[in-house]
Amino acid sequence: MFYINVLLNTITRDMNIDISKIEATGFLDIDINPTIDLFADINKLKKEKNAIVLAHYYQEPDIQDVADYIGDSLGLAQKAANTDADIIVFAGVHFMAETAKILNPTKKVLLPDLKAGCSLADSAPANLFKAFKDKHPEHLVISYINCTADIKALSDIICTSSNAEAILNSLPKDQKIIFAPDKNLGGYLNKKTGRNMLLWNGACMVHEIFSLEKITKLKIRHPKAQLISHPECEEAVLNISDYVGSTTQLLKYAQTSDVNEFIVATETGILHQMQISTPNKTFIPAPPNNSCACNDCPHMKLNTLEKLYICMQYELPEITMNETLRIAAKKPIDRMLEISKAAGLVG
Repeated sequence: MFYINVLLNTITRDMNIDISKIEATGFLDIDINPTIDLFADINKLKKEKNAIVLAHYYQEPDIQDVADYIGDSLGLAQKAANTDADIIVFAGVHFMAETAKILNPTKKVLLPDLKAGCSLADSAPANLFKAFKDKHPEHLVISYINCTADIKALSDIICTSSNAEAILNSLPKDQKIIFAPDKNLGGYLNKKTGRNMLLWNGACMVHEIFSLEKITKLKIRHPKAQLISHPECEEAVLNISDYVGSTTQLLKYAQTSDVNEFIVATETGILHQMQISTPNKTFIPAPPNNSCACNDCPHMKLNTLEKLYICMQYELPEITMNETLRIAAKKPIDRMLEISKAAGLVG
């Protein structure tokens, strides 16, 4: 759950901006001069305001190119926990900006578009999950970071796809565990570690619609290509994959592998960094089970370079959070960061 800060500052009053519209649109809908150099102006604002732009790999290429740090959920959480910037501008989705605020209560955290949600986070309503948890009081709750602050507050440990296996390995084999909200990642971890975690029935819309039939045909047309997949994909796709890993792990694998052609089963934004780091290799987006040629997250792609600029200029929309909720949600994140540090994991 996120909260919209609608306090007017001097600039917005002078500009006669109707901040109440943010709640309806999710962003400041303001016309900007089409001739300005957005890259130069954003970099100028970063220096003037001591601001840092954190971007997920699934953001559009322009945002990735202007960001100070690009990473997956683990790397972004680690960077947010250690930044000395006064303002954190999060180019991602709302649970990521929430995580940054949880870790930085005294800093201003901005999200270019508050409508940038997450289908996976939405699949675990807090009231229903609490009732589920209460039925299994002997279970430890491990929640994937792709969840709301309310779910984090109900959890014992947070994980990402990069560190989930290390977190599980840090716990006794006989420890009963509830894993939420992603059933595909949970099932993959059960199979890989031999655990029998109780899984919440949630999933990511982006990773669930990959077409096994289309991927199989694509592999036939590209016999030298390897299929590399994110563990949020369905089991049928993972079973035919040559490599399964987090977004960062997929990127590193593509960089170090002797293979020169890859079919990539995750959100298409990562292909930008893959092509930058290894321009001599070929990356083919895995096809979804619809009429589109690639698989974009509609929430991630709500953020644009223009929205990022306006967000930084007016320092809105801002993420704020109830302090009791923030403290409760921070405890399982701290446990994740501690375990990751001990295991030498960096996103």
